[in-house]
Amino acid sequence: MRLGLLLLACSLSSACALNSPVENKPIPERGDRSSANQLAKNDFDRMADVEMAENTQSLRNLMTKLYKRNPNQLAKSTPDPVEKMVDWVFEGEQQHHFQFKEIDNKQGTDAIFLALNSDYQGDRVLPFIVGLHTMLLKAHGNKTDFYLTDNIDPQSVYNVARNIEIAAWKLSTARDANGNLYLLTNEISDKDRNLSFEREFGKMIGRTDLYAIALAEKSQRLISRVMQSLATAVFLPF
Repeated sequence: MRLGLLLLACSLSSACALNSPVENKPIPERGDRSSANQLAKNDFDRMADVEMAENTQSLRNLMTKLYKRNPNQLAKSTPDPVEKMVDWVFEGEQQHHFQFKEIDNKQGTDAIFLALNSDYQGDRVLPFIVGLHTMLLKAHGNKTDFYLTDNIDPQSVYNVARNIEIAAWKLSTARDANGNLYLLTNEISDKDRNLSFEREFGKMIGRTDLYAIALAEKSQRLISRVMQSLATAVFLPF
């Protein structure tokens, strides 16, 4: 079982490496790796810890990139620098619990729909990122630290991976009445080729899929695989 997981992880890492530039960054070491609470974790708990931590970092990266690509959106929320806004969203959970009155306290897919709603005039980056993050949290039992007693449904995690695909597609295609994208992301032109958004979404989907499949194998629970065209896809329950 461990060998199978290792091979899957290596395969996923290789795929990511082929589609992204070499950054020469060390692999981050989790601070609690040697602490006593590790005795209450198995390999799948540690895998979930890493999956959520890495996906959260990807969301931070995406939020930063979106604000820098769309500075008019940041200005709707705050005069502060991008980094301060991102820190407030991801490190201030004890105060806001990912419920923001600016987006009517919407979470999950409701927040994503708001971000791409033609009538919405607020900061579109905030509901899009909050929607993705709270969707991931819900599928993982609203936790980021996992133990032997936790029971995560692999179907919910798998469905969230599909929802990330759908959200990424909607982000890259949703336009206003004048044909303008609500939020600028990837750029392909004669002079520039920026696919960093696509790569970040791809890493999130890969991590989430890997954990869902590994968890289903471990728990002997089948995953219902849903095939949809992205152009007509609907968000799945999670």
